[in-house]
Amino acid sequence: MQNQNEPPVEANPDQDDQTVEIDLSSITILDLTSFQLPDLDSVELPPNLIDLDLTTNRLSNLDSRIANLINLRKLSFRQNLFNDAAIEPISSWESLTGLEELILRDNKLTKIPDVGIFKKLLVFDVSFNEITSLQGLSKASSTIKELYVSKNEVTKMEEIDHLHELQILELGSNRLRVMENLQNFTKLQELWLGRNRIKVINLCGLSCIKKISLQSNRLTSMIGLEECNALEEIYLSHNGIAKMEGLSKLVNLRVLDVSSNKLTSVDDIQNLTRLEDLWLNDNRIESLEDIADGVSGSREKLTTIYLENNPCAQSPNYNATLKQIFPNIQQIDSEVFA
Repeated sequence: MQNQNEPPVEANPDQDDQTVEIDLSSITILDLTSFQLPDLDSVELPPNLIDLDLTTNRLSNLDSRIANLINLRKLSFRQNLFNDAAIEPISSWESLTGLEELILRDNKLTKIPDVGIFKKLLVFDVSFNEITSLQGLSKASSTIKELYVSKNEVTKMEEIDHLHELQILELGSNRLRVMENLQNFTKLQELWLGRNRIKVINLCGLSCIKKISLQSNRLTSMIGLEECNALEEIYLSHNGIAKMEGLSKLVNLRVLDVSSNKLTSVDDIQNLTRLEDLWLNDNRIESLEDIADGVSGSREKLTTIYLENNPCAQSPNYNATLKQIFPNIQQIDSEVFA
């Protein structure tokens, strides 16, 4: 409470007119996500930006000022309206020598843009476009560690064999029929090829991959994985696989998804001791005894199992039997236990 002996505080008539001056040179990150900007004319670009995120706007032309942001490391044009001609000037942005991450996901590109000028590029994303070929990637820097070209119309794995540093390759939802040109990816950790038209698994001799997805392809066999003993996660759902095979040497395997196939039994994983998640739903497996024998090596380790839409899921005391087989189970199908 104000002391009655003190004079009243008078309002400062200039107070509302005061403005705070911002030192633009101190700003290193600018996030303009979802501003729906048609251009950047109304935006002042701080000169020392390291990270510029322009995701979800309505940009259809490059702002030439970006080419002068010499400290830029990350640049995202995700979910805009760039076509091939509009993005072409980026190939001459010589000042951005330190750019490490370039995101062109979800635009209107029909070809791989020339990004050869970015000699330190680590992450390159052109997913969700209309790209029909990987031609042009041969110009991209061999420093790239993560390459994303999912949800396009690519038909062939080409012009990628120089990417020796690659750790993640995402080519899901394309029109690939053959796995090829992978032999130089000796550092590859993750390979995502779901929703293509692949009939045969061919890792081209690689043994370093930890995660592989070939969901929703045209596989009828699992042969081709047996020498890749670094594998920790395998996703093969929605294929036409009739037999589990080539898995016995994959001693590091933690997650195996072979749901929605044509399996009648559980084979070749009884010696594996690290399995935590096993997805077998939507197959033709008859017996829970088959499950007990087939997964005997991971009885103590397994925490999640999916078996719904198999004949064995109709067995009396279904949940109780599985809990007895797997004492540390935490989830059976969609039911999670406390």
